[in-house]
Amino acid sequence: MLNQILEKFGINPSSHRIEEYGSGLINRTWKVHGEQDYILQRINTDVFQRPESIVENLLLLQKYLGDKYPDYLFVAPLPALNGSPLVTTEEGTYRLFPFIHESQSINEVTVYKQAYEAAKQFGKFARLLKDFDASRLKYTLQSFHDLNLRYEQFDKAYDQADPAKLQESEWAILQLRDHSDILVTYNHLLSSDKLPVRVVHHDAKINNVLFDEEWNGICLIDLDTVMPGYFISDVGDMMRTYLCPVNEDEADLSKIKIDEQCLDAIINGYFSEMGDELTTSEKEYFIYAGKFMIYMQAIRFLTDHLNGDIYYHIDYTGQNLVRAKNQLTLLNQLIQLEEKIDLLTNPSLKK
Repeated sequence: MLNQILEKFGINPSSHRIEEYGSGLINRTWKVHGEQDYILQRINTDVFQRPESIVENLLLLQKYLGDKYPDYLFVAPLPALNGSPLVTTEEGTYRLFPFIHESQSINEVTVYKQAYEAAKQFGKFARLLKDFDASRLKYTLQSFHDLNLRYEQFDKAYDQADPAKLQESEWAILQLRDHSDILVTYNHLLSSDKLPVRVVHHDAKINNVLFDEEWNGICLIDLDTVMPGYFISDVGDMMRTYLCPVNEDEADLSKIKIDEQCLDAIINGYFSEMGDELTTSEKEYFIYAGKFMIYMQAIRFLTDHLNGDIYYHIDYTGQNLVRAKNQLTLLNQLIQLEEKIDLLTNPSLKK
């Protein structure tokens, strides 16, 4: 079947080899080896129900960046023989990307330069697109980072949950209620228009950055969730996923520690590109971004646990509760650390 897909992109299957590639959880990905190498993806249309919106967004950004910043490496899908970047069959919807040679990706931060360069890449993306009209982009995932929606989903799950699950989840539930000020702040920011709408990646994990062999950032990938949004989504996701040496599946909560040097790397990397572009309010709420994303992910994990694990894959019963407790522990540590940080008065964090 994949050979037929390649033919629709004008690629001779007999001179290419296909292998599974990457660790993505949403789309299925293959690397196509040949005289020229490519990345072939089947879009998960259960998640992205309108893949044409993804393509339209990427083509708009490709044209803008190509006109304004032709040296910027923007990895856009390639057209098939019929001119469309999408090929749809009974098996699914596919697209093809050029493979970026002499690049590498990672799944976790192991040296500070990786965090700095990743933050710099996300900051550069935001800076180059600061004058692009974000309203021209379509929402590829509706209400993706809407904290009000996530809290409403949690409330509904709480009301319908099995009493035994409520009992075992008591600590996590109390923590979510105790930190509801994060939701209050979110609504204040939205109602007061303190955060400008920007072009936002919305999935700022470290494996969505390509590096060279010396850990210099090359470009961003996995651009399906690029939509209008607020800077807190990307900055918060970096804090949520870079700051701790263990990931969200770690059950030993004593291992959850915030690496302050890594936080400095995120701040300095992002500010190296966006320091002159962020508003005073954005700087004021920079650390809030981390609280926002960690809190929202904790809500999503706990909601799924109460609902019977219908969204996130689990390897054992109670894993989503473990994940929720993990994120709430990380949130508490960031709140304690926040008191030490003042981005508006500490110029060393804005180098």
